[in-house]
Parts: sequence; C-alpha cells; structure tokens
Amino acid sequence: MQDADHLSSAESDTPPGISWRAKLVIALLVLVAIGVVLVTNRWLSERFTETTRNRAELRLALYSGNMVSELQRTSVVPLLLAGDPALIEALRNRSFADTSQKLIRVQSEIGVASILLIDADARTVGATNRNLLGTNHRGSPYFIEAQRNKDTVFTAQAREGGGFDFTYSRSVLVDGRFAGVIVVAVDLMKYERAWAGLQDAVMVTDSEGTVILATEPRWRGLPMAEALAVRDAPSALSRALQATADWAQAPPDAYVRGEAVMKTEARVPFRGWRMITFTAYDSVRERVNGILALEIMGFAILMALTFYMLSRKAWSQSMSFQKESAELRMLNARLQREIAEREKVQKDLAVAELTLAQSSKLAALGEMSAAVSHELNQPLAAMKTYLAGARLLLQRKRPEEALSSFQRIDDLIERMGAITRQLKSYARKGGEAFEPVDLRSALSGALSMMEPQLKQRVVRITRTLPRTPVMVMADRIRLEQVIINLLRNALDATRDRRDPQIDLILSSGDVAMLAVRDNGTGIKDLDNLFEPFYTTKKPGEGVGLGLAISSGIVTDLGGRLTARNAEGGGAVFEMQLPLLGKEVEAAE
Repeated sequence: MQDADHLSSAESDTPPGISWRAKLVIALLVLVAIGVVLVTNRWLSERFTETTRNRAELRLALYSGNMVSELQRTSVVPLLLAGDPALIEALRNRSFADTSQKLIRVQSEIGVASILLIDADARTVGATNRNLLGTNHRGSPYFIEAQRNKDTVFTAQAREGGGFDFTYSRSVLVDGRFAGVIVVAVDLMKYERAWAGLQDAVMVTDSEGTVILATEPRWRGLPMAEALAVRDAPSALSRALQATADWAQAPPDAYVRGEAVMKTEARVPFRGWRMITFTAYDSVRERVNGILALEIMGFAILMALTFYMLSRKAWSQSMSFQKESAELRMLNARLQREIAEREKVQKDLAVAELTLAQSSKLAALGEMSAAVSHELNQPLAAMKTYLAGARLLLQRKRPEEALSSFQRIDDLIERMGAITRQLKSYARKGGEAFEPVDLRSALSGALSMMEPQLKQRVVRITRTLPRTPVMVMADRIRLEQVIINLLRNALDATRDRRDPQIDLILSSGDVAMLAVRDNGTGIKDLDNLFEPFYTTKKPGEGVGLGLAISSGIVTDLGGRLTARNAEGGGAVFEMQLPLLGKEVEAAE
C-alpha cells in the first residue's frame, strides 16, 4: 500500500510533457499486473482448495474406520453372552446374585461401554451399572426388537437430554423359550468428543438423513438440511466484509456458525450411515493472499521503476541540476528500502516453499498410514474379540472350543503377515521363494483382498476360468500383487461409467494367460504406460509406480505384461507366464 501511494502521487505530479508512449507502457503494465493477479488467485485457490479437500477426505476415512471397527467389535459380545451357561442358568432359576458381578467382569475384559441383562418381564436383573437394577424396559426398542428377531439387533435410541444411545441386543433362550434380553451399549460418543477438539465440524447421519453424532450439539436429531439451517445468520455488514475478503473464491458448500466452509462427505459401511466434515476456507485464503501480496509488491516495484525510467528525461529538461541531484539522492534511498523489503520477501518465500514441501511429505505419509491402518484394523479387532472369547471358554473349562478361536487368530496373523509381505515386495527384486501356484487360486486370493474396495462400488465382475488347474512356478504373494494392481487400475478406469464392468479371462495353452478387461476410457499413451512415475490420475491419487512394478515382477517370473485398447472401448491388460514344466523352455 505504501508503494501504491507513492505511485499515485507520482502520477498526479506527472508533467504535461510526458509522451504518449510512456503513458501507453504504464497502462499496459497495469493491465498485465491485474491479469496476472486474477489468474494467479484463481489457480492458487483451486489448487489449495483441492489439497485441503484431499486432507479432509483422508481424515474422514480414518474417522469412519475407527467408528466401524468399534461397532463390529461390540456386535460380537451379545452373541457370546446369549449362550453363556451362567446367564442362562440364572434366568432359569431366577437367581441373579452374581449376575451383575459377572457382567462387570466381562465388561472389563472386552472393553464395552455397558451391559444389561433383562428378564422376560422387561426388568433389569443384571447390569454393569448397579443403579439400573430393577428398571423396566418394556417400551424400549432394543427389548422389543430383540424379542422379534433371533439374531443380534442394533438400535439407535434418542435420549431425552439430547444425543443417542447405540446398543446391540439379543434374545436369551432357555429350553427353547424366550427368557430375557442381553443389551450391550456402544460408546460412540467418545469419537464425538474427540472430533470436538478438532478445527473441522463433523456430523454422522443415519440412512434417513437424521444427524445421530455431531460436534455441534444442536444438530443432533435433525435432518442435515435443518441442522445446517440452525445457525446465527451473519449481519449485512459481516456478509459484505466476507464477500470483500473472498472476492475471487468459488461459492462455499455451506455455512457453519456464519462461516463459509467446505463440505466433504463419505459413506460409512454400516446401515447406510454417512459422515460429513466441514472445513473452513481460512487456511486456503491466508496462503493465497500471502502469495498475492508478494506479486502485488513485485508489480508495484516494477511499476515504480518503469515510471521513473520513462519520466526521467522529461524531469531533466525542466529542473535544474541541483534539484535533479536531490531527487536522485531521494530515489536512491527509496530504492535501498525497496531492495531491503524485497530481500525480506524472498526469505519469507523460501520459508514458505520449505513448508509446502514438508506438507507434501506429511500428506504422502498420511495416505500410506491410512492404507495400512485400513488393511490391519479389521484383523486386529477380530483378534481381540477371539482372544476375549477364548479366555471365557478357558475359564469355563472348554479348551477344545478355545483351540478353534486360537486357530482363527493364527489365520488372522497369517493374513496380516501377507499384508506386510506385500509392502516389502515393492522393494524386493524377486527371484526367490518360487513354488507351484494355481493361477485360479491366486486370482481368488487377489479378489478376496480387494473385497473392501469392491464393496464401496457396484461393479460387475465376470470370471472365465478353466476347469483344470493352471499351474505356474511363481511367488504367490508377488503374483497376487500384480493381479491386485491390474484390478485397481480397472476400477479407476471405470469410475465414471454408469455400468462399470471388469472381465477376468484365464486360459492355458502354450503359456498361461490372464486377461483383465474393463469398459473404461481406454489408454491414451501406450508407449509410456509402463514407465516409472507415468500416471494419468489426478495429483494425490497415484505416483505412477504400480504398472512399472507389476511389469518388473512379471519379467522376474519369466513372463511378460502387455496392454492394448479393446475394440469396443476400454483397455485390456494381458499377463503371460510359462506353464509349470515349460519354464525351462521359456528361460532358453
């Protein structure tokens, strides 16, 4: 602003003798400065907004995974307790002296919020909270629904003071007759309290669109549209100031507490729930304005220098030598101040560039952590449940049944080991641990590991497999890694299709060949497809190493990986491997 004031005063003092060429140069410089600032503002706003949205989606995936893990872990507890001999015997004899103590012990071992045992008369006969003993639950949804269903029932019941109670309930049968209900509460409010400490506003809605969890207490129990409408409307003055501050920003997704926010939404894989976060634009606007300030300052300095150079000749003709010398000394001092300011700005710009580089590293680390957490979270939760069940079985002197739980835990550990071995395979050259592998079972294993991604979308997958085994000599883990990479590329290619379809065709002749065909947009650049770091995805969605690594693995196995565009649209990836018994001929 100081440079602009100096420039305005200089323009007002311009002598009438200045040429029209000088005026034209100054006008063009002003137009160029305005155009550059507008284009830069738009481009930086879109780029930083996309970065902020990607980070919000990453946090959303972490929040959703933790919540679903808690629900899945708690859903197993009613099934275990409904078949507990001690609780069945207590309901048969109506002797509940030790029931509450047993439920408290189970609660401490498994780590659930609370447990209730309700008899057939809807009276609480056992509870981890002894203050609830004797209370009647005849009109409670979890008691009514448990009587109507033989399986475990999930209910979300609104509380009188606000919020919701989330419970799993299951009927307890004694001699084939209904004798009571076991109710286990899920503590989802702890996630709500954790979200409240963050800058983003978070809400979770059920399948009907009603808010059941929210960092804003006044949102609970309302439809999402009504919840967002419940806010203090900003005054006309504050709206005008906000519009002035965001003069080149796209319209916001919503308003929270009178502040423009960005909305990020994701589906929770549980009963049609959805999770929405609202992120403020403040961080985006501050970063954009900082860079725009540097540009404006640079143009101001350039304009001052240009004006001085163009007007120097006119001033030298109308002023004496002494006055001209004084002005030159003043200009020299001004230039020194401007140079000092420019050096300071360059230092600040270098610090900003280092900060951006560090932020990019943290974003990449967050994506890797989210992927590993997603793959390992479910086996860990299941192992904890099986351990709790095995402990109960050992306490009841039923070691044979406990051994089956330990076997399941061993299978889960093997699955987690396979996941970590997949990560190690990216850095492994290959050539070791080869064994006979049936390509049909490798394909089934890859589809099993892709099950979480396949459940998120409706994709038609067809498999054409021979009846006899297709045996090759390979490393099974790395072979499944190649198939998974091809399936992920096919899923990404069909993302914008209304009727996505992936065809898996396995055949054996002179060689074993697996073809993965999709009905996506096809491949534009076949020559550079298998080059490292070549990708057609948006920034932040891929680094272009999947196909390069897959091609290297297939080459190590003695085969080759090719790609082409299908005649009817889409792409076809073909993996050819030597059949077992013919690998020596292939090597020759």
